[in-house]
Amino acid sequence: MSKQFALVIDDERDIRELLTLTLGRMGLVVETAATVSDAKQRLAGNRYALCFTDMRLPDGTGHEVIELIAAQYPDTPVAMITAYGNVDAAVVALKAGAFDFVSKPVDINVLRRLVQTALRLSEEKKASVDASSAKLIGESQPMKELRATIAKVARSQAPVYVAGESGVGKELASRLIHELGPRASAAFVPVNCGAIPSELMESEFFGHRKGSFTGAHADKEGLFQAADGGTLFLDEVAELPLHMQVKLLRVIQEKAVRPIGARAEVAVDVRILSATHKNLARLVDLGSFRQDLFYRINVIELRVPPLRERRDDIPLLASRILDRLGREADRAPARLTPDALKALQAYEFPGNVRELENILERAVALCEDGSISAEDMRLIARPPASASMPEPAAITQTPTYRPPSPQMPAPEAPGIMLPDSAYSGDLAATVAETERAVITKALEATRWNRTAAAKQLGLTLRQLRYRLEKLGIE
Repeated sequence: MSKQFALVIDDERDIRELLTLTLGRMGLVVETAATVSDAKQRLAGNRYALCFTDMRLPDGTGHEVIELIAAQYPDTPVAMITAYGNVDAAVVALKAGAFDFVSKPVDINVLRRLVQTALRLSEEKKASVDASSAKLIGESQPMKELRATIAKVARSQAPVYVAGESGVGKELASRLIHELGPRASAAFVPVNCGAIPSELMESEFFGHRKGSFTGAHADKEGLFQAADGGTLFLDEVAELPLHMQVKLLRVIQEKAVRPIGARAEVAVDVRILSATHKNLARLVDLGSFRQDLFYRINVIELRVPPLRERRDDIPLLASRILDRLGREADRAPARLTPDALKALQAYEFPGNVRELENILERAVALCEDGSISAEDMRLIARPPASASMPEPAAITQTPTYRPPSPQMPAPEAPGIMLPDSAYSGDLAATVAETERAVITKALEATRWNRTAAAKQLGLTLRQLRYRLEKLGIE
């Protein structure tokens, strides 16, 4: 097995000696440099499996080294050595192309995990865009660019914020980032932040110790511990309450969690990927999402395009979906008639790929002889998505309720007519019947896209789910 070399760039002799000793015990041949000019000479004369650079150097900065390596030696992972707690500098380094960062004083265990991840990255650097083609289907230019970007960001350990409307495949893109990176052999742990009750969030994320609260009958591992060494995907991160945003920020900065009831923190090595259909920057302006947390999780932003921006991919997507439905039913796959395909390509798809799957699944059940016509799909004619409803990234604030005055009737949901039978002698039954009618109308208007319906009604997704269960709406 050929020797692997590492380069340590730091003007402090103690740091150079510590890293040389630690990396040497891991089987690496270590070379050192004390200045930017020395580092440039070393990089030009040898090939390194990984590199560490201090932030401040006598003749320049570590950012210069990172930018040089990113431009001229892109296969070399480089980590920034920062002062303790100086996460702002680390974020800037990650944006410039750094693989990861380590804080002074250097924690040997954190350093070892970082090195192991970097070496796996060097071994797996042949992972390419082709590896993602089978999952992110489409040959349109937006999809080619998306796959190329995923292949690049997969090499970094920087947090990635995946932006896009509901149904575009944000979790799929996040899984590919994980699978194409050095953490592929470890766990990918997805969590829907909007589905966890606020009072249980800290226990779910960080775990707890036996006896720490009523009902804690045994130690429980949190999501961060479950994802240790791998990737934690925070879906609908905009739904995190402010108190959890503070705690999440600390975990990202310190790379450690404190389970409820524990005296000491537990180190965790987790890459954070997050996603939401909402406009996080707008939420920051409104004060419902912390600016410092937004800054930390949005080191790299990845936008997944909506289906209406890549209509050329619809025939291929439809064919793959129909093939899958055929296999699941153990029969020949249904096929689209020319008029059906034309209708699909003209449709706006507010629910994106997820809605396309629902449309085709319904059409397969309704069609005759395995041939899907435009009528079988029962598409609803509507104006473009931008005109009929706000973009999923837009913010919908819950309206403040004011009791109706005697001269003014009770407010109705926008665009929804209450049934004539809504007024009866039984107040509880009347309220339930009216609420059921309003929610059903909203669901039908959004083709049963619960996230879009919740926004239209001015509810959170959690509130809508509660009402659906309470009213028995399937």
